[in-house]
Amino acid sequence: MQLLYLASECAPFIKTGGLADVIGAVPKALSALGLRSRILLPAYRALDSVAAGGRQVWQHDALFGGPARLLACEAQGLELLLLDAPHLYHRDGGPYQDLGGRDYDDNAQRFAALAWVGAQVAIQGVDSWRPDLVHAHDWQASLVAAYLEQMPGAVPPCITTIHNIAFQGLFDPGLMPELGLSGALFKPDGLEFYGRLGFLKAGLVYSHAVTTVSPTYAKELMRPEFGMGLEGVLHARQAAFHGILNGIDLEAWNPADDLHLAAPYSADDLAGKVVNKEALSKRFGIVPAPDQPLFCVISRLTRQKGLDLLLNAIPALVGRGAKLVILGTGDSDLEAGFKAAARSYPEAVGCVIGYDEGLSHLMQGGADAILIPSRFEPCGLTQLYGLRYGTLPVVARTGGLADTVIDANQAALARGWATGVLHDADHFDALLEGLFRACDLYSQPERWRAMVQAAMSHPVGWQESALAYRALYRQVLGVPADGEPTTPDLANPEPKTSEQAAAPVAKTSAIPRLPKAAADDTKADKAKAAGAKSDDANSDDAKSDDATPPKAPPRTRAKRAAAPASLKSATLTPAPPRTSKLKAPKLEGPMSQAAKAKPAKAQSAKSKATKAQATEAQATKTKAATRQTREQD
Repeated sequence: MQLLYLASECAPFIKTGGLADVIGAVPKALSALGLRSRILLPAYRALDSVAAGGRQVWQHDALFGGPARLLACEAQGLELLLLDAPHLYHRDGGPYQDLGGRDYDDNAQRFAALAWVGAQVAIQGVDSWRPDLVHAHDWQASLVAAYLEQMPGAVPPCITTIHNIAFQGLFDPGLMPELGLSGALFKPDGLEFYGRLGFLKAGLVYSHAVTTVSPTYAKELMRPEFGMGLEGVLHARQAAFHGILNGIDLEAWNPADDLHLAAPYSADDLAGKVVNKEALSKRFGIVPAPDQPLFCVISRLTRQKGLDLLLNAIPALVGRGAKLVILGTGDSDLEAGFKAAARSYPEAVGCVIGYDEGLSHLMQGGADAILIPSRFEPCGLTQLYGLRYGTLPVVARTGGLADTVIDANQAALARGWATGVLHDADHFDALLEGLFRACDLYSQPERWRAMVQAAMSHPVGWQESALAYRALYRQVLGVPADGEPTTPDLANPEPKTSEQAAAPVAKTSAIPRLPKAAADDTKADKAKAAGAKSDDANSDDAKSDDATPPKAPPRTRAKRAAAPASLKSATLTPAPPRTSKLKAPKLEGPMSQAAKAKPAKAQSAKSKATKAQATEAQATKTKAATRQTREQD
């Protein structure tokens, strides 16, 4: 099976959050199952050394304002297709923001380019290779589903993964002509989101299946308090919506041979963890206390992570004799608050503002427990590192935290299953109760040791999740559980029979698409997201992830208009000695001015006013949410 992954980050090359770890790990896990993945990634300046060894397999004279090319290369066990477009990606700042922390003004063009090139590769292939399936990750890649939707003929199916729904990629719809998007797609059950152009929504609507990074987060996203206005779309897609847990790289995170630790250790020999605890205490300048629990925080310092609640709990925690060390950066008031706590309790609280990969490993190896009191958490990775290192997670009962940590209740303790402590999310008293429970458990050495050993034996790698992804890919492609799709040889295509030539072209999928009737549900959910109160708890009605969905209805295509001049000249240019006669299709696209004006004339003054109010309310809500959640995981 041949897979094309589209993403804006990939570890170890470029990383701002957990998305990069996933993209850098999943293809390797799938390779062990016989699936080949190639990752289409922007060639940021940080990847110059990798790109230098690449082979040109595609070129474009004018991709959103400048020349571009695709470079095929291999690095760190991954097959990369780097989109080298200096005018879009060679910048001094990060992937999304400049050095001053401001979003780039042309992010719409930068990531539309990534998606558009992904669609060309999916249709025509490169380097005598074409994918069976496209897998897009987060809003930066999700527009590929819309580009595939408006292309003629058969196209590979597409899957979109939500890593954090708080980041949706919302832009001015006036950009659609420039981006080569058909105006027919700008509708409530299409790309329109409160009058904005929604990149993530494109993936949710036009992909054959949608996934997110944990089963519990999948259920939460269909509730208004978590869905960020997209819960209606996800309800309409619930038969095609799956929660698949993230994993971690077991080689990079292994306490038995971690060079960042003061001493190695294992579940059978925990002596090294005691040595690491002392080293960690000295590193943060606090007084070592072997008989008292040492808690750690490795996180962005934001309210989404619940760290404002933890800051207020520090006096009570220190009053129990516990220690706390913090590593992270984020909201300025929380940074100041934790630094002030370290000054107030110098023997018990240590704080480092910033991020240090080596120190994060030492904290996992030396702390007794890791605190993650998030208000919501799509999956989370630090609790998985904690399990791997026997640093027991004390976490809020939400998202992937609830899916990966077994609470130390009486039943779990009696059976030796407990791997941490769970408490209710977004509640100070619940957090305090969880902290005190952890302190009580630590005062029982035999019970704590049993929990540590259970945690270290808990599966946290990618093996099980890779099997789940393979099963989903097979389902979407309509192949048997033990079968593989037939990938065409682009250099020597087989001639069609007369019956095949006469047959109509259609996409097939075992996954249903968003029905047109879902527009009314989407409008209703918009009203909720704009501020209307609701007592609905829709997650109870969600179908299970392993439900067998019905066959998909035939897909309908949006009417296409003329392509913008800047996107007409793309050609596939294979590097020597390979040869190919392939030519990239002309991207048909945007709505005409008349097409844009038509719905406006039909709209009443009352509906205009209502929509404007809803748009303003949603914009306010989205900005507030975004301030709390700047990065994935």
